[in-house]
Amino acid sequence: MNNLLSNLLCFLLIFSTTLTTNAQSSSEEPLTVVMAGLSHGHSSWIFNRKETDVKIVGIYEPNPVLVKQFTERYKLDANLFYSDLGKMLDEVKPTGLLAFGSIYDHLEAVREAAPRGIHVMVEKPLAVTVEHAEEMVDLAEKHNIHLLTNYETSWYPTTTKTNEIFEMEPESMGEIRKMVFHHGHKGPKEIGVSKEFLDWLTDPKLNGGGALVDFGCYGANIMTYLMKGQRPTAVTAVTRTFKPETYPKVDDQVTIIVDYPDAQGIIQGSWNWPFDRKDMEVYGERGYVITKDAENMRIRSSESSGEFELKANAEELGVYRDPFSYFKDVINGQLTLEKHDLYSLENNLLVVEILDAAKKSAATGMTVKMDK
Repeated sequence: MNNLLSNLLCFLLIFSTTLTTNAQSSSEEPLTVVMAGLSHGHSSWIFNRKETDVKIVGIYEPNPVLVKQFTERYKLDANLFYSDLGKMLDEVKPTGLLAFGSIYDHLEAVREAAPRGIHVMVEKPLAVTVEHAEEMVDLAEKHNIHLLTNYETSWYPTTTKTNEIFEMEPESMGEIRKMVFHHGHKGPKEIGVSKEFLDWLTDPKLNGGGALVDFGCYGANIMTYLMKGQRPTAVTAVTRTFKPETYPKVDDQVTIIVDYPDAQGIIQGSWNWPFDRKDMEVYGERGYVITKDAENMRIRSSESSGEFELKANAEELGVYRDPFSYFKDVINGQLTLEKHDLYSLENNLLVVEILDAAKKSAATGMTVKMDK
């Protein structure tokens, strides 16, 4: 057995018991949350979970069509629903808010929740523009609330395992030099998202862009995590719209090159993949990690005789597979976020800055310097 794999297995045997205890929300009292919007395609996640550690005490949704759909589909009490966000927050006094509307609506959710001391978790990305993101950060800091951003890839054991390998094996893997991310699917209309979701997802104001925002954010988030929050030096991007008849207002394909002093990231986001993709390649000076999906990965290092396969295990790594339990444990102080962590505010502010630079680069045909 090569040294890399041997070291990884030893590490897991020593620490798996401790880490596993952190992977499940342990506080007995359920976290009371409200939902701000139902139009996001991910809004059904919380209604389909079996855990009882999070309790919905109110739902803000001004669209009566969505209210009717969700009431009937999930047999919900009509008294849960409100058409006024501020009124709902004042009446039910939740501990947390989950934003499942358009990206543009994230700012309003934080404007209403933060002064009331209500913690917020939004769906990716954090905000539609840098200006929105900075105001949200200011509000979160002023009112001392947690403001998290949820990505599906944050639950992937392979994401955490890739970071761990490069941290644990600096001699055999070396410093990260190149990262390549593939994220996307056939397209939101092609995979059958709801009309309400499609309406704002393809609106450049409400979503901030097309595939560039929808799937470019994944790579920017993981890249920032792997690079320990290091700020890029420049961003270059090219967007295309291969299906203008379907997506006349936004891009459906993007390639983003993110430069660092000693590394480079390439983000390929698309609504044109023939199949769903969420995978990445990370190359160090002396080794690489290639992930296929949430659990399966391939590794090669200077100390291995060739490439070998590894299956990343969520429990052994202490990875939460449920963002709502994660949100609860952060609020309760059972988890402490590092500045570069996948859900963290610092990470996701930088994600919005990278996406903003990519939009400017694509519009001008020029590389955009990331000053500061």
